[in-house]
Amino acid sequence: MESLLEKYGYAPDKEQIGKRLDAIAANIDNVSSPSVLKTCMSIMDLTTLRTEDTPASVTKLVGKVNSFKADYPDYPLPASVCVYPNFASLVKENLSDPQVHVTAVSGCFPTSQSFLEVKARECELAVKAGADEIDIVLALNSFMAGDFDKAREEIRTMRNAVDSAAAELGKQVVLKVILETGLLVTPEKIAEASLLAMEEGADFIKTSTGKVSVNATPVAAYVMCECIKAFHAKTGRKVGFKAAGGISTAKDAVCYYSIVKTVLGDEWLNKGLFRFGVSRLANSLMSAIEQKTVVYF
Repeated sequence: MESLLEKYGYAPDKEQIGKRLDAIAANIDNVSSPSVLKTCMSIMDLTTLRTEDTPASVTKLVGKVNSFKADYPDYPLPASVCVYPNFASLVKENLSDPQVHVTAVSGCFPTSQSFLEVKARECELAVKAGADEIDIVLALNSFMAGDFDKAREEIRTMRNAVDSAAAELGKQVVLKVILETGLLVTPEKIAEASLLAMEEGADFIKTSTGKVSVNATPVAAYVMCECIKAFHAKTGRKVGFKAAGGISTAKDAVCYYSIVKTVLGDEWLNKGLFRFGVSRLANSLMSAIEQKTVVYF
């Protein structure tokens, strides 16, 4: 049977990727303009996914987002606020600007280790609670065992649950599929996971949960973006890229920005096709722009 890599005519060239990433790293200081840093702010999924999250702490974060334009009128708002699904309704009720979406991690994040019925139901409930975007995790228990059909079924089932719940509300909801690239390890496995997720309806493919020892890496991002390019060339469908896990400095952000720009081009440099999942990055970007320490979020 034809492999996914053969189907899309893609094979990761590790040597070439390494050279291009070296060139990107050498040029980061030249790319780090206030305009680029503000673009990076505009595509953030401002995230709190802590065990100790409470209604009060989540409401406080939303309040910061609500007051941000008054305090920093020249800055863009983040793309969304990302929380556990039980907080989706709280974020929806308290956000003052509808342009800022509610993102909920679902499908038994971060391990995806549960019954498929439970995962699908959680996705459905999160949408009904007000989520505009749902982030799920690829079923690594199936994928890493070589059972691609089962991994596909899980994404498809959660995609259908999200779409059905959204249709009842007369809206569309974005689905992001987290690959957990640090556990996939090889560029080939990352590529297979990327293509599989896109074939099953992912609107975005995302690097990591931020809950394992190795999260987003430039190599994984580069491979994922090359897969998005190959998928678009074959199908005509544009899929977004989300970098998440360990992205905390302005240089980190500009590195991933440069990867997306290099591989996919300027048309991907917007919140419709590019996101950061972050908890600490906003303050780092603001500090880099203001040239002084800023602790706002």
